[in-house]
Amino acid sequence: MFDLDKWQEILTTISQNKLRTFLTGFSVAWGIFMLVVLLGSGTGLANGIEYQFRDDAMNSLWVRSGQTSVPYKGLQPGRNVRFTDLDHEEVKRTIEGVEHITSRFFPRGELRVSYGKESSSYDIRSVHPDHKYLENTLVKDGRFLDDFDISEYRKVAAIGVRVEEALFGRRSAIGEYIKINNIPFLVVGTFRDIGGPGEEEKIYLPITTAQRIFNGGNRVNMFMLTTGTASLAESQKMADDVRNLLAQRHSFDPEDRRAVFIYNANERFQTVMQLIRGIRAFVWVIGIGTILAGVVGVSNIMMIVVKERTREIGLRKAIGATPGSIVSLILQESVLITAVAGYIGLVLGVALLEVASSSMPEWEIFRDPHVDLRVALLATAILILAGTLAGLVPAYRAARVQPVVALKDE
Repeated sequence: MFDLDKWQEILTTISQNKLRTFLTGFSVAWGIFMLVVLLGSGTGLANGIEYQFRDDAMNSLWVRSGQTSVPYKGLQPGRNVRFTDLDHEEVKRTIEGVEHITSRFFPRGELRVSYGKESSSYDIRSVHPDHKYLENTLVKDGRFLDDFDISEYRKVAAIGVRVEEALFGRRSAIGEYIKINNIPFLVVGTFRDIGGPGEEEKIYLPITTAQRIFNGGNRVNMFMLTTGTASLAESQKMADDVRNLLAQRHSFDPEDRRAVFIYNANERFQTVMQLIRGIRAFVWVIGIGTILAGVVGVSNIMMIVVKERTREIGLRKAIGATPGSIVSLILQESVLITAVAGYIGLVLGVALLEVASSSMPEWEIFRDPHVDLRVALLATAILILAGTLAGLVPAYRAARVQPVVALKDE
């Protein structure tokens, strides 16, 4: 039951000790404020780290050809390893766990792209349809390349939105023809890319069409694949399987790391995740330490309160106050100070993060600092509970005071 007289007494006691109450509340508010700010900053730093790797699929293997560096079965070192369409098909067919796979062929020489009177040079990538999963490509209008484009050697293109803007202005490029070295290609789609503006200045062509038009034969320069939900160990085994398959097909030592270069994005992703987990754990350790310091401060202050009010408590017990009422009085004061101060710290911390998020420039290493409100509220609730526990020892000490002894206390 709500006891108005008891709350009035608590408020009177607080108002008579403004400095002591302020210092106690400040230590609590500072603790929750720092926890919220640290959690938000940790999130901002984690977002920045993840943003650094936004361009490509993090569960991917990137395979590039190189040059042999050791002799193998009578063959001299220094031989160039040249991938072909057959390598792509064999990897797709025999390597267990491949989710999406694409190859790239790089046409030689400068490629001039034009539409009407507009003309410029762009990065031309000839790929398979699955390439959109490797580069996190988002179709804006139309479609991306498909299997029929590959099998029918269609002269079609998917262009980035910045290419569309430069060549077509505000007009849609879908259904129009661009010329690449005076060869017409039908624009079937436009795309955006998570990787940013640079990735939106690309043009994608079917790899088979590019090989035929630009004298590529059946050559590919590299291929990439995603490993689905494979664990790090499984992705490493897939990388070894790819290397062994290519070593067998091109007659080089599987231990020759210069013959084929395989970049496993899964390894980098795991490193990034470990770093992010480490940052968050560090933030929690510092934040909880700050809160505990505030809770200890509350406990110490309540000890002082009990000491100062020894005679008053003794008089209460002499006229019939129960130990439970004494404990309740001390605990309620502790909870009130902790709850109000904790809420103030929470509001100030969230407000600071909101201001920082809306006004700071978009740095790649630090982005969108914010805190999960549920986590912040949980931390505040834990703080209030801790404040209650902090008041228990002083409260029980007060409850054990003997009236006769208390009344003699000077």
